[in-house]
Amino acid sequence: MTIQQILLQYWGYSQFRPLQEDIIESVLQGNDTLALLPTGGGKSICFQVPALAKEGVCIVISPLIALMKDQVENLKKKNIPAIAINSTMHKKEIDIALDNCIYGNIKFLYLSPERLQSELVQVRLKKMKINLLAIDEAHCISQWGYDFRPAYLKISELREILPGIPVLALTATATPEVVLDIQDKLLFKNQNALQKSFERKNLSYVVFKEEDKLKRLLKICGNVKGTGIVYVRNRKKTQEISSYLNSNKIPADFYHAGVDPKMRNAKQESWIGNKTRVIVCTNAFGMGIDKPDVRFVVHLDLPDSIEAYFQEAGRAGRDEKKSYAVLLYNESDKIDLEENLNASFPPIPEIKRVYQSLGNYFQLATGSGLDVSFDFNIADFCNKYNFSVVTVFNSLKFLEKENYVLATEALLEPSRIHITVSNEDLYKFQVINMPYDSFIKTILRSYGGLFENYVNIDEFELAQRTGKNREEVIRMLNFLNQQQILSYVARNSLPKIVFTQPRVDSKYLNISRENYEERKKQAEKRVRAMLGYVSSTHICRSQMLLEYFGEKDTFPCGVCDVCLERNKLELNNVEFDTISAEIKKHLSANGLSLEEITEKISSVKTEKVLKVVQWLIDNEVLYWNEMNKLILKDNKIEE
Repeated sequence: MTIQQILLQYWGYSQFRPLQEDIIESVLQGNDTLALLPTGGGKSICFQVPALAKEGVCIVISPLIALMKDQVENLKKKNIPAIAINSTMHKKEIDIALDNCIYGNIKFLYLSPERLQSELVQVRLKKMKINLLAIDEAHCISQWGYDFRPAYLKISELREILPGIPVLALTATATPEVVLDIQDKLLFKNQNALQKSFERKNLSYVVFKEEDKLKRLLKICGNVKGTGIVYVRNRKKTQEISSYLNSNKIPADFYHAGVDPKMRNAKQESWIGNKTRVIVCTNAFGMGIDKPDVRFVVHLDLPDSIEAYFQEAGRAGRDEKKSYAVLLYNESDKIDLEENLNASFPPIPEIKRVYQSLGNYFQLATGSGLDVSFDFNIADFCNKYNFSVVTVFNSLKFLEKENYVLATEALLEPSRIHITVSNEDLYKFQVINMPYDSFIKTILRSYGGLFENYVNIDEFELAQRTGKNREEVIRMLNFLNQQQILSYVARNSLPKIVFTQPRVDSKYLNISRENYEERKKQAEKRVRAMLGYVSSTHICRSQMLLEYFGEKDTFPCGVCDVCLERNKLELNNVEFDTISAEIKKHLSANGLSLEEITEKISSVKTEKVLKVVQWLIDNEVLYWNEMNKLILKDNKIEE
């Protein structure tokens, strides 16, 4: 089949979006390729289509278990065989999954970057017929990017194991420095970055300095029809604001990582199906969710970086219809952002103490624990070792970046069973253990493929079918597990800690002071950029965002809050920019009077010059000095 036929058969589209086809053709020609597409720009099609066009398996590296699960489920709905291997899986499960990639018909194998370092995985990869290595969220490979994952640095080692296999790296948030860094770290043979402009012409970026944010939020919900997302920083606020919206007759729900995963899915589906109008959430919501008709995204707290903001705001208007990205802030938010930055970098001795306590908590001997996964109850840990949750959370983030541990997100995996004996041996067991005969028969009637693979089960459902209670079903499954008749993996919703290196004594824990300071410096730079974005009142919002991601010589969008204010002057953008530049050129540190400014810019009508001057005063770019003359803020217009 041609790539156009694949697109039509599996996705129902008759043509590709701009740049998708170029990326796919580049991959099919065997080129290493970096694809930069905005959020919602159809990145997954760029690796899924070429992989389907070629014989063999596509390896997809993805950083989030939830994201992998969503993509695998979406592929399966299209009857495309796909599996994901993650830290919640039993070793035998992983073994079977890898065998299916070698001997079965699997087309897509999703792996976390940490899994790639496993010898078991690397040995099996050599036996697979691999057609493409796709790396999602590729910005995670850059140590100075906003979401660095050290395991991404190890991906390049696969190039020796898989010589000649093209690499496709994909991201929606990369600055020019990170674009070069990705290609360098992945050992691209030639630089080959294909980038669609990050401009979203249908998206209106709006910033309001607002003391009464909730009142403004109600206005937004009233003025903009359709569904929306409201982002806040902490879990408690998701519930409070959701209740506030419901009390004002706006159907809303809350979502955060602490909600039971089964409940999270229900909330998500209700919102996607337009039964819930507004979802109030932390940044745990949104990744991998395909809802094109989101009409507004509101941030009630300042994000930590332009990258995070751009990705979250970009979830509005993926259907290319008019939508809004609104950010509400006040002066206290700026202080909070600075405090959050400081909290993100606990002192190095404190990070070491958290690491030492983790080893004690899991009763790990020095030198042991490599790749072992532990259930982690952060509240219990903090209580036992007298830490604040913020200190532990941020210490874990730093230990991840130094590649000592990996903290996975909480994810409720269903219980699973796999019959480990032959059909004949199972029959013998049933004859000898008659109390289990009927129970085993019910299992065999209820689920298929038990002898070949791990199969998802529901203990409550089994209890109903066998006439037992759930606790009795669990007890019987555990007994069969102990007798090695089947392997039973019970469901678990706790996050996990994986030691990516054997445990070391904390006094030998090597945390580079240089790396620590450099990462803090980069984080401060991102915070400054975020504060600059909300504080600026005279540069088009879209232009500011595009320039951050390296796009120069762009045009004002005409629809953000800054452009709309400027439009009231009845001057076009060229006139406004020309007059502003002339004012900047003529103003000295001593300042000029209005008369002196209009005299110096005599080629333009005085009325137009005065309009621009007034706009610059209103937006605090110009101010009057003690001599009653106009002077530039900091002696220059902010760039």
